[in-house]
This record gives sequence, structure tokens and C-alpha cells, in this order.
Amino acid sequence: MDTARMLVKIHGDVHGVGFRAFARAQAQRLGIQGYVRNAWDGTVEVTAEGDRHTLEAFLDMLRKGPRAARVSQVDADWSEASGEFRGFGVRF
Repeated sequence: MDTARMLVKIHGDVHGVGFRAFARAQAQRLGIQGYVRNAWDGTVEVTAEGDRHTLEAFLDMLRKGPRAARVSQVDADWSEASGEFRGFGVRF
């Protein structure tokens, strides 16, 4: 299995629309490890680890977001997985 880590920053109307709950539900369904949080600059940040192919599918879901969100830009940086996460959660 080709495991990887991705750090994603999602721009647009993404606060107050259920984006964190959406990301957590999708990640848990896919078996991805990591977390999601609202950032001070109005973006949503996701740190996720798992199989590269599964992470790419997750990234496609993040590009769409929940129905109420309006995603304008998604930046993703890839690196090696650290294995530090157990499950996927929401950080505040």
C-alpha cells in the first residue's frame, strides 16, 4: 500500500456550513486518519493520512464540500505519512 500524507487548505465560503462534519464523515467512511479544523484566515485545513488513491478520492470530495459550502480554491501539499494519527477528528 502506497501511504501518504496530505495537507489541504480549502478556500471559499467554508465556515458555518458543516464543512468539518462533512470532512470527518467522509474520512471516517474511507478509513482515513487525521483531522480537520477551521483556520483563523477563514479557510478549512485538513491533515490526512492513508492510501494515496483513497486520499485522492477524499480530495475530490473536499473540492465539492457539503451542499451549503462554496469552495473557490483547494491547495494540497503531499508528503510521507507519519503514522501519528488514530482515527479522524475535528480540532478546535
